[in-house]
Amino acid sequence: MAKPATKPKDDPSPAKAKSPPNLGDNSISPDELKAHYRDMLLIRRFEERAGQLYGMGLIGGFCHLYIGQEAVVVGMQANVRDKDAVITSYRDHGHMLACGMDPKGVMAELTGRSGGYSKGKGGSMHMFSREKSFYGGHGIVGAQVPIGTGLAFAHKYNGDQNVSLTYFGDGSANQGQVYEAMNMAALWKLPVVYIIENNRYGMGTSVERASATTELYRHGEAFGIPGERVDGMDVLAVRAAGEKAIEHARSGQGPYILEMQTYRYRGHSMSDPAKYRTKEEVDKFRNERDPIEHIRKRLLDAKIVDEAGLKAVDTEIRKIVNDAAEFSQHSPEPDPSELWTDILVEA
Repeated sequence: MAKPATKPKDDPSPAKAKSPPNLGDNSISPDELKAHYRDMLLIRRFEERAGQLYGMGLIGGFCHLYIGQEAVVVGMQANVRDKDAVITSYRDHGHMLACGMDPKGVMAELTGRSGGYSKGKGGSMHMFSREKSFYGGHGIVGAQVPIGTGLAFAHKYNGDQNVSLTYFGDGSANQGQVYEAMNMAALWKLPVVYIIENNRYGMGTSVERASATTELYRHGEAFGIPGERVDGMDVLAVRAAGEKAIEHARSGQGPYILEMQTYRYRGHSMSDPAKYRTKEEVDKFRNERDPIEHIRKRLLDAKIVDEAGLKAVDTEIRKIVNDAAEFSQHSPEPDPSELWTDILVEA
């Protein structure tokens, strides 16, 4: 794979990737474009409300928001089948919503209530839904990568033609367990797509200061794993790259790496003031690269929907999020007896 041209370190714009599908071709319809806009807006509004509830003391522990990165998971999920596995790190609320999990159950888990997906025992970082093939948020950095590789092994062993979408961040990209998992995936040609959500800062450390090579999509070269760098702020670019990578894995050719160049607008977690980057840098992404605004403009320019139609979508989304917030505050707390449940799984 050709090495992309080196970019100045003060240039926050993502590298150019494969051209996304256009409205004039058969790969994206107006309805699909509207659905992508709605799905990203749901994640944005949900995360904004989660941040408010955290500030009110209704959400405890750690809380990592996905604001700014919505295009990555929405674009990838546009290509999956029902039983394709999804697993990710602790920045996981957006992935849950994109997998079709109920916002009420997700928000109730954030507030530690019995109506949550883990009955209030998991919180922000540890939710799970076998029904939706979502195998968790994981609070240990990088721990989901070997598990996601194991899910791919199960798919191959069972011969079900499904794939594992395994998400992790730039902050875990250099871990030993990641490379061990990649070696096994390549050795056995496992159907796994490794999605590196490179939001440029692993906690408070920039990728340039943490990684000897900033071309994270090349991390599988030693194992013969192909990789690609993608504009993770463009849902259509993500969708196009995801289609290619998932088909590669599903067809028996083995793993694939997608490095999504994206950006989080908030700190690493709600307790992070994010003083390690400038306001100008954050504003540049918000004003010039926002994934939701990008699709909003396309919808308006193509006259697929007008301002009134977009306002109606926002009103609908806000009601869904408000209902989820109300449910999360009125759902009862877990009974103490729940401490003794979900410890062992019967074979």
